[in-house]
Amino acid sequence: RNLNKFTRKNMALRVFIDSVDSYAGKVISKLISSSIPGATLADIDDTSEGSQADYNKNDSKDNTYEVVGTLKEQGGKKPNWVKEIVSDSNHEEFLAVLKDCDVIIYNTADDSTLVDQASWAVSALHAEIESFQRMKTFICISTAMTWARTRPIDLDDPEVPFTEEDYRRRKPHQDFKAEISLEKLVIKLGKTNKDLFSTYIITSGMLYGCGENIFHYLFKTAWLNHPFLQCYGNGQNVIPTIHVKDLANIILTVMDANPRMKYILAVDDSQSTLEEIVRAVSINLGTGKVRNVTKEEAVSDKNIERADFDKLLVNLRMESTTAKDLNIEWIAETGLVDNIEAVIREYKEERKLFPLRMFVYGPPAVGKSTIVEQLCQHYKLHHMRMNDVVREAISDLERSAARADIENEDEEDDQRAQEDQELLEALQENKEQNGGRYDDQFIVRFFRQKLKSMPCQNQGFILDGYPKLYSQAQELFAAEEDDDDPEENLPEYDASIMPEYIISLDASDDYLKNRVINLPEREVHGSHNTEEGLIRRLTRYRAENTEDETVLNYFDELEIHPEHFDVTDDDSSRSLNTVKAVIKLIGDPRNYGPTAEELEEIKRREEEERELREAQEKIEREEHEAKEAEEREIRQSEWKLRLDEVRKQEKELIDTRSIPLRNYLMKHVMPTLSEGLIECCKCRPNDPVDFLAEFLLQNNPEID
Repeated sequence: RNLNKFTRKNMALRVFIDSVDSYAGKVISKLISSSIPGATLADIDDTSEGSQADYNKNDSKDNTYEVVGTLKEQGGKKPNWVKEIVSDSNHEEFLAVLKDCDVIIYNTADDSTLVDQASWAVSALHAEIESFQRMKTFICISTAMTWARTRPIDLDDPEVPFTEEDYRRRKPHQDFKAEISLEKLVIKLGKTNKDLFSTYIITSGMLYGCGENIFHYLFKTAWLNHPFLQCYGNGQNVIPTIHVKDLANIILTVMDANPRMKYILAVDDSQSTLEEIVRAVSINLGTGKVRNVTKEEAVSDKNIERADFDKLLVNLRMESTTAKDLNIEWIAETGLVDNIEAVIREYKEERKLFPLRMFVYGPPAVGKSTIVEQLCQHYKLHHMRMNDVVREAISDLERSAARADIENEDEEDDQRAQEDQELLEALQENKEQNGGRYDDQFIVRFFRQKLKSMPCQNQGFILDGYPKLYSQAQELFAAEEDDDDPEENLPEYDASIMPEYIISLDASDDYLKNRVINLPEREVHGSHNTEEGLIRRLTRYRAENTEDETVLNYFDELEIHPEHFDVTDDDSSRSLNTVKAVIKLIGDPRNYGPTAEELEEIKRREEEERELREAQEKIEREEHEAKEAEEREIRQSEWKLRLDEVRKQEKELIDTRSIPLRNYLMKHVMPTLSEGLIECCKCRPNDPVDFLAEFLLQNNPEID
């Protein structure tokens, strides 16, 4: 394995990886593209060679593997570390690409639809062996589900794990028969000419890490603060697992080492049950509670697909002897449960789920709670109001103390109940001595507990007006003492609860007084927002916040500089302009966005708004049409009246103009014509018209 530099630099350089934009494809392709051929073969005990990381660091990046691949999402963006994206739509052209590569990697563990494509690829390459100039390696990443129904090696001792030596005994899950057929084909074709075409099956455990895949529903549910995580069945089934980066390291080592064993199990050393995994996620990311649900109930869960559900119910103990023989740089060799904190950090970083912490400060009646409420809704943060924090803390103490009188087998729980009972009594005494208020030490304790809670650590929070004093801020954000570290090494503050953004709302006293005066009666009744109450609180606020002494100075000294917003000129409803200005400063939310229920609610509201808009448009259209019809009818009536008037005027004009002609006819024409008609009637000529014409000519008065 200790190859010289010349041999390494002449090893395989071009690697094809399918679906480089998939969950595992991204991690595998990124690692391979940054690795130097042969670097994994460096003897870590040999100081002249060093580890792979050292080797990669010392050698030129020009000598790294060159990665080409396909995209799972059509039209997706090419990852920066990938040299070229190719298409597999044309088999002839695609085969030419594969023949140009030294290593071909197909991952059917994540995507069962690639089984046929992988079968074609390995068969097509095998048919071209005679044309190969140097050895090519075909690696198929398969799934542990091809072992799902394998009978235990020792029926008397079912905890004996399977190893690579047992691969001929494997029996697949009924839905993964195509995968085991592919495994057999790949192994078979790799035996023809091992010098030119070497094939490997790497059977992967259930992948975790780097943002999660099959376990994502667990992490997301816990991060979203659900009351409990669901564990399917009794949870006692052992799930073979491996960190996706460890899988990538095994693949890289197989590429370099070309081991004799052609069937390799890629699993970590853990033998964790489903319940252990679920509980670890719940404790470190959620409420710590787990509820077992039946398989029938689990099938109806919309958060998980059927194929993933089957994988979570698999019960397999596996051990990879080959991986232990190889020089693997493990990320999580002991498994998910033992490395849960690091995996959760990875999950948050990959998904960009960083908590957003804010402190909003300002004089009384400036509208802090109104603005904070809208910011919390926009960013999905937790609203930290003093009254709510204290009320919730007291309620939790009362529930815990109530168990003090109940016999409990758990001594730790019983002791906690006794301590909470004593604290409640101390709180009650302190409240009576201070006129209904609690000392700062108790308020700070309640706030620290709340800010340290998992919901606030997951999503973040906005402190609404507290702390009010410099001393309160010092106590609230002080770093916790560690028995292992001397006090002088303590950091300046507890970074896990320190706000990132300090928002100071500024306003003049006159503005605040006018705002209180104009508040609706329902908001003023029973609150401090009266004119007398405002003057009292405002006087105290100005006294506690002089130019030389203010709680804002605490953050300034820590280089967390407050952002000032003058609300005096904000005349928008519910200070919306100020809210928009704060959102512009902070940027986009750091969460999953709307949940399925919220999306459904948004869709429902949009549908209602659309229906309302359409109904309104219909009403407006009908009103407009009715108005037009009425106006048209009025215009037609007016037009008819005008037309009648015109006809009347025309008739009168014609009548007036026809009077002279009528008089002429009555005097000169009608008498002669009447006589001619009478004569015509007497004579009854054969041609009355000719007779009448002749008569008129003979008796024309003008002729006479």
